Amino acid sequence: MQDSIVEIDTASAIQIRQFNDGFSDSYNGEEFNYTTKTGESQNLLARFINWIGQGLYNVFGIELSPQVLEILEYLIYLLLGLLVIYIVVKLLIKENFNSFFQKKAHAINDINFTEEHIETIDLNKLLKEALDSNNYRLAIRYQFLLTLQQLSKNDIIEWHFDKTNSDYLTEITEPQLKNKFKKVVYLYDYIWYGEQEIAIDKYEKSISDFETINNLLKQ
Repeated sequence: MQDSIVEIDTASAIQIRQFNDGFSDSYNGEEFNYTTKTGESQNLLARFINWIGQGLYNVFGIELSPQVLEILEYLIYLLLGLLVIYIVVKLLIKENFNSFFQKKAHAINDINFTEEHIETIDLNKLLKEALDSNNYRLAIRYQFLLTLQQLSKNDIIEWHFDKTNSDYLTEITEPQLKNKFKKVVYLYDYIWYGEQEIAIDKYEKSISDFETINNLLKQ
């Protein structure tokens, strides 16, 4: 078997062609930029930004690149997100704020001292209701008002709705009673006006001075 010889066709030689100068420039137009969203593929915000950019170019001759327009779009999204967060937080704070003061007003306005004298109010009933609802802060308030009520009934103080606790303290002359009253005033101011929520164990420890005053008044 003999090897065959393949003849080379020199008449059909491969010709190497060159690209014309400026070839790449012909495909640099906006229609060949496949990374830029146009027409229906853009959302309303992107279209609006492009419209603004086109307006700047038409009126002032300022041309914004697609990259700048994209950055502006992201910035607007960020600002809108922050605005939504701000509104939600504002609403939550306002709701809690109103709820807090409505609750506080309800607790404070359950007794109208400008229309009623302290000796005519059934504070024991109010105290029981506060304890039944586990509202020990409000119970401390009623305990203190009960103390004022008993001091008034025993003619130790002259109760008036616009008097201060310091006024009552001045009216008490008996040393031991005065000392105990000073303690309950401090406790009452700390828990009620300091808005300190307390549990039942702390409440039970706190009422010992109130009970001591009641016992002193019975003597």
